[in-house]
Amino acid sequence: MPVAAYIEERIKIPENVQIEVNENNEVIVKSGGKELKRKFEHSNVKIKKEGDEVVIFCEYPRRKDKAMIGTIRAHINNMIKGVTEGFTYKLKIRYAHFPMKVSVKGDEVIIENFLGEKHPRKAKIMEGVKVKVSGEDVIVSGIDKEKVGQTAANIEQATRIKGRDPRVFQDGIYIVEKAGKVI
Repeated sequence: MPVAAYIEERIKIPENVQIEVNENNEVIVKSGGKELKRKFEHSNVKIKKEGDEVVIFCEYPRRKDKAMIGTIRAHINNMIKGVTEGFTYKLKIRYAHFPMKVSVKGDEVIIENFLGEKHPRKAKIMEGVKVKVSGEDVIVSGIDKEKVGQTAANIEQATRIKGRDPRVFQDGIYIVEKAGKVI
């Protein structure tokens, strides 16, 4: 069976988005005053811009190179979606035992009175991400999908219960919706 000598993926650039590709595989995506930068450091995979398309290619690809091309394509698509639409995660505050108070102070989410604890629990908010608490909903939004997802995970992990029966103690803050998709 002959081995493919060349493989490529093409991404069509929307008309309201500007993309720059540097010689060291750094991709800069801009739209409407928003900008995302990312450097892709996979030795065999190269990225270039041809007209209104971004081309991700590799000569004499191995199995990992083929997988990396698909991964880079997904990252660039997420960057384009981020600067045009943004990403939003919705979390729900649930408690049965002690009413908890959730607030945002600086770059942290403060969770007070969780299971009656005296010391508040804290979750880090990543740079460029906005967190809004309204009633029992926590809305996490931003343009970088990884940072938005990590912030939502930090909030969810801050209320993780250890050493108690999870069927009884279902208190916590849980991710219920990711960018319109209900979980």
